[in-house]
Parts: sequence; structure tokens; C-alpha cells
Amino acid sequence: MERSVRELWAESRELLGLHSEDVPRADLPPTPLAFLRDHVSPGRPLIISATATRHWPAASLWPTESYLPDALRSTAVSVHLTPSGRADALAPHPRRPGAKCFASAHVRRVDFPSAVRLIRGSDPAAGLVAYAQQQDDCLRGEYAAVAGDVDAHVPWASEALGCLPEAVNLWIGNSCSVTSFHKDHYDNIYAVLSGEKHFLLLPPTEHHRLHVRDYPAARYVPEQEGEEVPRLKMEIEEPERIVPWSSVDPYPASPEEMTAQVSSFPLYFKGPRPIRCTVRAGEMLYLPSMWFHHVSQSPGPNGLTIAVNYWYDMQFDIKYAYFNFLRSLEIKDSPSDNNDDGLEGELDEKKD
Repeated sequence: MERSVRELWAESRELLGLHSEDVPRADLPPTPLAFLRDHVSPGRPLIISATATRHWPAASLWPTESYLPDALRSTAVSVHLTPSGRADALAPHPRRPGAKCFASAHVRRVDFPSAVRLIRGSDPAAGLVAYAQQQDDCLRGEYAAVAGDVDAHVPWASEALGCLPEAVNLWIGNSCSVTSFHKDHYDNIYAVLSGEKHFLLLPPTEHHRLHVRDYPAARYVPEQEGEEVPRLKMEIEEPERIVPWSSVDPYPASPEEMTAQVSSFPLYFKGPRPIRCTVRAGEMLYLPSMWFHHVSQSPGPNGLTIAVNYWYDMQFDIKYAYFNFLRSLEIKDSPSDNNDDGLEGELDEKKD
């Protein structure tokens, strides 16, 4: 029998127990058994209320103006610099008009108080946005002096998953920093300590909606070495490296760009709305591995958004095999994508 793509997406969400655009919430952390049964096994996100982090010293200390700058005043940290706040995202190709490339941030090592000044002073209009987001187990590395302010792992998650986190990372930014749609091969426990994180989520079954295509890799570099506040330019990596990345920008900057996005990527814009959630200070989000997520943020009273995440290596089991099988059934862009319905492509489902 033939079934529309829209019907298959709706059914997959029903199977995940996602009956609305909201992520399930819990007042208390789950038991390891309930977490494994109700969320890890089916791949269903979960938000846990502020009770999850209330016992952390970081919950009261890190949102203050002075604690982290004092505790880390002599610590060198990595700050990621971009002109627009979009690190690891698509950007105009520097040599091919109308083309895109995958742009990585310029990473600079500075003392922590200088990093905070750069983050607070971020301004896309001035061409410089700073974000501390090293993602290399940095809380237990360059931020080790304050790592004891949070739990070393999440006990109920570690017991359910049968391992300790492979990496624990610290993230510090403000509203200028946005993370484009991507997925991770990790089960992610994401805890916000200051401000809010705003997520758009799509389950792995909706991979095709993100129009993943191959783009040449590039990176931002200073126009002139030695500048305290650098002006950045983009360079294509040599030799050429290709990065598969989502082509979709869910929040285009202008009506014209929105029209172009809707026309070019109808599977995203004319399909079911993404699942949305906001993780507030003190709350935790469980984000299952392979889920696509787009992240924006709002700062707290200290002018910063601060979060810690625990990456648990995923099990490369039957769910991973199913995802790769689904990806092999790529829905190709065609003129029919641009009709009013936008989703009339069919997948053949054969039953015994």
C-alpha cells in the first residue's frame, strides 16, 4: 500500500508517545528503571524540574555576577568567535556567489574574565559574537576548578545507561549565539544554570525534512593577527573537506529569506511543526541520541546563559540500524516539492 510521508511522520510521533508539540515534564527525577523504560528505550525526550539540580552548589553560585570570574580569574579558556553568532552553521561561500559552506568558529584562548567580557559585549551588528562552547569534556578540563560545583554524573541516568558520561561540558553565551539543526551520537542530559535554552526538536524519523546536503568546510580567521578584538574573515579549508549538514534555517532574517526557505525546503516548513521546549534555570532536558535539535538562548539577570551537559555514548544498536536504513531512503528534491501541499511524495510500504 502507498502512504503519504505526512502520515508516516504522524505515526512515528504517535509511536514515540508524542501527542503534542510539548516535551513531557516530570516534577522529580525518574527512577533508573522508569527512565530506561519510558524514555531511553523508545527515544522520548524529558524535562525534569528544578528539583534535579537544587542540591548543586552551582545552582546558587554560578548565576551571580562575581563567583565564576573570581573562581576562574587566572584560568585560560577557549572562546569561539563568529561574526553572526552562528558557529558550526551554514554561511555564504566566500568565493562562489549564491553558494553555501559549512563554517566553524575561530577559537581563541583567553583568561576567563576576558571571555566573559567578550560574551557580554557580543554584537552581530559589530561583527563579533563570542560563545564558550569547547565540547571536549571541558568542564573536567579547562574548567576543572569549578567542576565540583555540579554532580560528576547524573546517577539515575548513569545507572539506566550502564556507564558514566563520556564528556561533561560547560556552555556560556548570550542571546546572540544560535546553534543550527544537528544531531549527536550521544544521549544528552542538558542542565541550565542561568537563563533559558530554547529547543526545536525533530525525531530521527524526520531526518528527510532537514534537507541534509554536502557543503565544503570553512572556518573564520582573523583578518589581522594580534588584534584584541579581531575582525573575522572566512577561509575555505584546504584540502577540501565536505560536511553533510542541514540546509534548513527555521528563523530566516528577512521575509525574502523566509520565502526562499519555504520554497527550497518544503519538507520542513510544510510538514508537522517541530517539537518546541524551553529549559529554564535549574531544569534538565534529556535529549535522546540522534534527535535533531536547534538551540537558541536567553540570558539570566547576570547577562549570561550558562549550562552544563553530560554526554553518554549511545548504543549502536537496532535503533541506529533503523536510522541508517531510513536515511538510505532519502526523499529527493523535485518540482513536486514546490506545490501547495508540498508533501505529496509517497513511500511504498509492502506488507506480507
